[in-house]
Amino acid sequence: MNRQKTYELEAWKASPNRKPLILRGARQVGKTWLLKEFGSKHYQNTVYINFEKSKHLQSLFDEDFDIKRVLVALQAETGKTISAHNTLIIFDEIQAAPNAISALKYFYEDAPQLHIVSAGSLLGVALHAQTSFPVGKVQFMDLFPLSFHEFLEALGEKSLTDILLSNDWILIKTFKPKYIELLKQYYFVGGMPEAVVTFAKEFSFKDVRYVQQNILDAYEWDFSKHAPVEIISRIRMVWNSIPAQLAKENRKFIYGVMKEGARAKEFEQAIEWLVNCGQIHKVFRVAKPAIPLKAYEDRGAFKIFLVDIGLLAAMGSIDSKTILEGNSIFNEFKGALTEQYVLQQLIGDNNNSVFYWTAENASAEVDFLVQYDARVIPIEVKAEENLQAKSLKVFHQKYKTPLNVRTSMSDFRQQDWLVNLPLYAISQLTSINF
Repeated sequence: MNRQKTYELEAWKASPNRKPLILRGARQVGKTWLLKEFGSKHYQNTVYINFEKSKHLQSLFDEDFDIKRVLVALQAETGKTISAHNTLIIFDEIQAAPNAISALKYFYEDAPQLHIVSAGSLLGVALHAQTSFPVGKVQFMDLFPLSFHEFLEALGEKSLTDILLSNDWILIKTFKPKYIELLKQYYFVGGMPEAVVTFAKEFSFKDVRYVQQNILDAYEWDFSKHAPVEIISRIRMVWNSIPAQLAKENRKFIYGVMKEGARAKEFEQAIEWLVNCGQIHKVFRVAKPAIPLKAYEDRGAFKIFLVDIGLLAAMGSIDSKTILEGNSIFNEFKGALTEQYVLQQLIGDNNNSVFYWTAENASAEVDFLVQYDARVIPIEVKAEENLQAKSLKVFHQKYKTPLNVRTSMSDFRQQDWLVNLPLYAISQLTSINF
């Protein structure tokens, strides 16, 4: 399995200004595997510490932050000699030892020659609550489920990825049926590494769904084990409402879907807990497409998507036949899955900040807006070979945006004001010479 983040890790290793690295991401997106794999390929030694399993080491940083003393303890624990230039030190589940997060500052200041990386399944929650966080002394990297490109490679279809990267639209069109077939498989399997590996071995949708259900069960267990007691029930209500929220024609998050009379104040903490865990993406509405987009976000209007399209299909109990062959009663949720897919590629490929837009009178909506190279790119998402773009046209006429993208199952085409980008090529958004 090849992860694109490996190249970022290589750049981090080679950087003369390297700082201790914090890898963020939801449970089971492959953080531990990525760091261990990186260590085995790029270092002579890897010193791996899991603070949840090695509970006696949780107090290692409680007395002081003497790096020499810490290194002696790490060498005693692992039986490995730590050398500054050929050893990768991995602190996994670092949120279980909060002082270890604070200690990253002293690794940077007192031993910058060391190569330190850290990760944790609930690290986002720990960082959010951390009072002595080493601001400016660490680097961040975010890991998401496998993108469609990574999925293709995992299935042995690297040549199809290379064709997409070439932007040779005539050649890409030649393989359109294959891309659509694999895209539908991705809608079901998603990008959680265990699900992808399982599918690549046996091509069994049943086995994949079993893996996905186990992941969802693990997430539910996290709610009970790690969330503040007073918000556990609300977290579950938010979480379980997501398929229903996305099944609506207007996918804006509505509190009343969870229970009658529900209000924002009741659920803000629950939603933020899920965001900090990396289990959901919160996409805000913007009032207008001006730069920076974040300056114009409407905090009271947002959509919520899951971390992974395969998990969304599992939560909605969507079977493989429905996704692969289509079904008339599946139309609305097909749109939800397609938006989930597009969002996942936009965030995962370039770590974009993504927003959406609606007219004040709700007469038009653009599914996503991204900011790239001092431009705002509006994106309208269509699940099938749909060449309509009514809302996008309204948006273009109102704001005179030079670049407007519709993504659908239709082939690549470029018009005066509109580009149609095939769904299976949405990752090429920022590489096309418009």
